[in-house]
Amino acid sequence: MSLRSALLTLLSAGPHTGYDLAKNFHSSVGFLWHAPDSQIYPELKKMQAEELIEGYPVPWGTKGATKTEYAITKVGLEYLNTWQGQPVTYRPERSEVRLRAAYFEFADDDDARHCLENHLRHYEQVVKDIHGQIDELREQSSDFHKQRLARYPEADHAKITRFKIFAYEGILKQAEAEIEWAQDGLAMLEQLKQGASLPDR
Repeated sequence: MSLRSALLTLLSAGPHTGYDLAKNFHSSVGFLWHAPDSQIYPELKKMQAEELIEGYPVPWGTKGATKTEYAITKVGLEYLNTWQGQPVTYRPERSEVRLRAAYFEFADDDDARHCLENHLRHYEQVVKDIHGQIDELREQSSDFHKQRLARYPEADHAKITRFKIFAYEGILKQAEAEIEWAQDGLAMLEQLKQGASLPDR
């Protein structure tokens, strides 16, 4: 279960409250594996029940209140190691935008164009966001990444950082390909509108 693995990778950097974990999830590993808070908190309870993590109360505020802080256990670290040794499961393609594109004959010209323009804008934002993540890693400006590096020998810091950048570069290349595809589609729609015949590819 990749959500579980993603949460454990975050906790391997150090203890987190549920709130901080969700916050760091959405600003780091969430770019690689999306999950809403409604999935994160129940999964934490399951992981605690299975002793992959442990939770303990820490002070919160000035009125004696507490909140739960979570830490990865030895069992959780072993889970991560086992997870990395398993083959990746590839799921069959499910792309709504390509399904729509395949049947643009049922769409008005404006609707088809808007579909591709929205796709283009979405991935332009992805490119911007991912460049931001990569820049943070290269500049060592992320407090969360600094916290992770502090748990490892300095000789390993460059390698650990490069792994993260490599993963984000994969998202970046996919996004750039989606932008090119949308641009090709918009050009195709314009050619069809002008009555031009399209070459087979």
